[in-house]
Amino acid sequence: MLTKELSAKVKQIEIKTRVLVNQVFSGEYHSVFKGRGMEFSEVREYQFGDDIRSIDWNVTARFGHPFVKIFEEERELTVILLVDLSGSQYFGSESQTKQQIAAEISALLAFSALKNNDKVGMMLFTDKVERFIPPAKTKSHVLRIISDLLKFTPSGKGTSLKTALEYMNKAIKKKSIVFLISDFQDEGYEKILRIVGKKHDLVGIVLSDKREAGMPGIGLLTVVDPETGEERIIDTSDNSFRLWYFSRVRELEASRKNLFNSAKLDSVNVNTHESYVKPLIRFFKIREKRW
Repeated sequence: MLTKELSAKVKQIEIKTRVLVNQVFSGEYHSVFKGRGMEFSEVREYQFGDDIRSIDWNVTARFGHPFVKIFEEERELTVILLVDLSGSQYFGSESQTKQQIAAEISALLAFSALKNNDKVGMMLFTDKVERFIPPAKTKSHVLRIISDLLKFTPSGKGTSLKTALEYMNKAIKKKSIVFLISDFQDEGYEKILRIVGKKHDLVGIVLSDKREAGMPGIGLLTVVDPETGEERIIDTSDNSFRLWYFSRVRELEASRKNLFNSAKLDSVNVNTHESYVKPLIRFFKIREKRW
């Protein structure tokens, strides 16, 4: 059973994201993520202006006057949310953690898919696959996804994008839209990312916090790695340390950007101290122009 607090939080996220879906994202989602193609619907009598290439000659010959084939977009898609729940996802220097932002973005994408009659599934992962929820398309299913994101306690703390993507590649055979929601603080996943990106429509949603790229010079600090538990003392006033740290952050960021660009995959950058709405709308607008 859900606790009252969790139930209230699920309801709060549902209301917030469904308003965004109804006002902004449903149309954007529909125009960007197309169906698998066109499927035959029916035949009807030819009308002025119809494309003559759509004439059904067999039916036309049978009735002695022209009939045309009508096709409709085969709309139903499958959306898979791959959500990182490793230790670093629970960091946030302001009002929300990366994990909380991930839950809201997942809800927004799930309700957008539901409104467009698409299936939604989810996989939660750390350094292993923690939970897999097969795709379905009901409101109760989406609410389950949101509640699991909020209440689930992973057994692992590390990050393995490679493990998550390999599982995804084996579990989902049909081409799907895959949102990989993570801070991407990992290495060694490059090859499988390219493989999954060729098979599916893969979009990276990169979560970050401003304190990860802008450490204040406030002297000695005891810091703990949330994924390994390693504890150490650092001197934030040491210029050589600050230069090393910032260069390492930029190196990882540049490596990830180059990977996505070379693999021709889309990515969206979301920071915990900013609204996720603007970068997502910008992503939809840019992608829509490519169609």
